[in-house]
Amino acid sequence: MSERHRTNNSSAKPSYRSARVRRWITYLWREAILESFRPIAPAFKKPNPREWRDSQITAAWLGHSTVLINFFGVNILTDPVLFPRIGIRVPFLFTIGPKRLTAAALEIDELPRIDIILLSHAHFDHFDWRTLSYFDRTTKVVLPAHTRNLLRWTRLQDITELRWGEHACIQTKAGETEIIGVRVKHWGARMQTDDYRDYTGYLIERQNHRVLFAGDTAFTDSFKQLRTYGPIDLAIFSISAYNPWIRSHCTPEQAVQMANDAGARFIMPVHHQTFRLSFEPIREPIQRFEAALRDEPERIALREIGETFVWPAVD
Repeated sequence: MSERHRTNNSSAKPSYRSARVRRWITYLWREAILESFRPIAPAFKKPNPREWRDSQITAAWLGHSTVLINFFGVNILTDPVLFPRIGIRVPFLFTIGPKRLTAAALEIDELPRIDIILLSHAHFDHFDWRTLSYFDRTTKVVLPAHTRNLLRWTRLQDITELRWGEHACIQTKAGETEIIGVRVKHWGARMQTDDYRDYTGYLIERQNHRVLFAGDTAFTDSFKQLRTYGPIDLAIFSISAYNPWIRSHCTPEQAVQMANDAGARFIMPVHHQTFRLSFEPIREPIQRFEAALRDEPERIALREIGETFVWPAVD
């Protein structure tokens, strides 16, 4: 693991010496057991990928950090998590961990053929074995360094690890897609003992257009460097879990600032309204995000789970 990742891991990883952090972890595990009978609300809308056109950039928020993107004919899925719970999976039985507040906008069998899966880091709410087990060797995977071994129990075989600043050219039936690892401020361990794992965001480029998937990140000025690649049409940023995890997750206002630093035209807020992973009220992140863009509301790609963004809206 490079020194730069080791330094960022130590600064962004939560401190379990904090009484507030320990109290939240206790609450999280209690809720994971007690909330078994709570109903899951339906998604706000249901996307229809069959109607999408390969001449556009189309992106639907399926919940949490899972975004389905048709990037000029290439189907990309970010951090796929589509089942009712995240956490430790007891094989063929159940999952121990937080339960969804809102259902995924599409079920696994409603997805189109997926060309590329992007995995930002190994945390259970981003790297879900149960969802990933449904894909086969025809789907290509791009993920951070030192995380390939987590896919050994799946059928996924075309795997590319990327470090910050590294490029990969992924070939699909619809053509080539350039993917670049982007420096973020987070941490990559799946358990407490494997903090050697990397973590990253991604800049996706195709036909001289760009989409940024930032994954999870605290505030950092590293996104300014992306301006050298050219204008970014859409930036996908997480906007919640900042209380008490501000060392590894940005506020909505900081997400807007980092998207501006990158030179993004539209911003898609994700990682909210899906799981209760922090203390802030469920609707607070999107309300703060809208307030931060009150003078430019047209830049908000979408607001609710299941909504779809299209660029350009008209050919």
